[in-house]
Amino acid sequence: MWREHPRRAGREQTGGRPLSLGLGLAALGRPGYVNLGHADDLGGRYDEQVMERRCHDVLDAAWVGGIRHVDAARSYGLAEAFLASWLAQRKREPGALAVSSKWGYTYTAGWSVTAARHEVKDHSLATLTRQVAESRALLGDHLDIYQVHSATLESGVLDDEHVLDALAVLRDDGSLTVGLTTSGPDQAVVVRRALEIERDGRRLFASVQSTWNLLEQSAGAALAEAHAEGMLVIVKEALANGRLTGRNRDPAFAPAWARLTDLAQGADGSTVALAAALSRPWADVVLSGAATVEHLRANLAATTTAGAAGGTSTAEDVLAEWAEAPEIYWSVRRALPWN
Repeated sequence: MWREHPRRAGREQTGGRPLSLGLGLAALGRPGYVNLGHADDLGGRYDEQVMERRCHDVLDAAWVGGIRHVDAARSYGLAEAFLASWLAQRKREPGALAVSSKWGYTYTAGWSVTAARHEVKDHSLATLTRQVAESRALLGDHLDIYQVHSATLESGVLDDEHVLDALAVLRDDGSLTVGLTTSGPDQAVVVRRALEIERDGRRLFASVQSTWNLLEQSAGAALAEAHAEGMLVIVKEALANGRLTGRNRDPAFAPAWARLTDLAQGADGSTVALAAALSRPWADVVLSGAATVEHLRANLAATTTAGAAGGTSTAEDVLAEWAEAPEIYWSVRRALPWN
C-alpha cells in the first residue's frame, strides 16, 4: 500500500526542521559514474561483494544519521539488489523508510568502468513493463515511488498515451506513487508539463525529482509551483556531480570555491553548497550522492548549516555570478567522464 512520505508526514526532525536529506545510490551501485573523483572513492575495488559491503556501510551511516529516503534506478547497476539485501539483512520493514526507483534506462556497461556505453535510454511501454517487474521482484513492498527516469520533451514519454495509461494503472492499484525525474536545459518546461497531465480527472504524477544547485537554478520556480500543488519535490545533483566541491580543479571555479570555503567557517565548502539546496522551502528531499561513509557524514552536517540564519542566502548572493546558463551547465554535465 502507498505510504505517506516521512518528509511530508514530518516524522523525522533535526534541529527543529524536518530532515530532508536522502541518499541516492547512483555512485554506489556500479563501478563507473560521472561524479568527479568517483574512481578515488572506490579505490579501484570493483568486486561485486566489495561494492555491496561499501553500499551497506553507507546505508548504515545514513540510517544512523536519520536519513529515511533512498533512491535507486534500474540503470544504477546493482543498486536495487544492494538495497534489497541491506533491507533484508537489517530486517527493515516496509514503510521504515521511503524507497524510490526509476525506469527508462537499461544498464549496459557489463560492470566495466571503461564501457563504450553505460546505459541506454528507452521510454517505451515494453521497457516500463519489464523494468517495473524487475524492480518489484527485488524491492517488493519496500518500493514506494516509481519514476520515469529523465523525462524530456525529446523522449516523447509525456505524450505517449500507452505509457501514461500504464502509469495510471500503477497509480490506481494503490501500491506506488508515480513520479518523474528531469534533466537538461528544459527541466522547468517538463515539470510544468507534468503538472498538467491527468488520468481520470486526477494528476498522474505525484512526485518530481530534478537537478537544482548553485550552478543550475533554472528549475527552481517550477519546482516551487509543483510543491505548492502538492507534489513531492526531490532534488538531485545538489553538488553538481562534484563540481561544487574541492575536486573541481577548473581555475575558473577557484574564486567561487574560495568563497564557499570562507562561508563554511572551517568546514568543507561543499557543505554550504549542499545547505543551499536543503534550505529551499519547496525541497522535500535533497539527495546525497555520497559514495563513502566519510562523505555521507559530511553531507549530514549540511542539515545544520541549512538551518543557520542567513548562511545559505549569503552563499547564493555571493555566487550568483557563477551560476551558469542551463545550456552551458548541461553541456558541461554531458562531457563529464565516467570514472
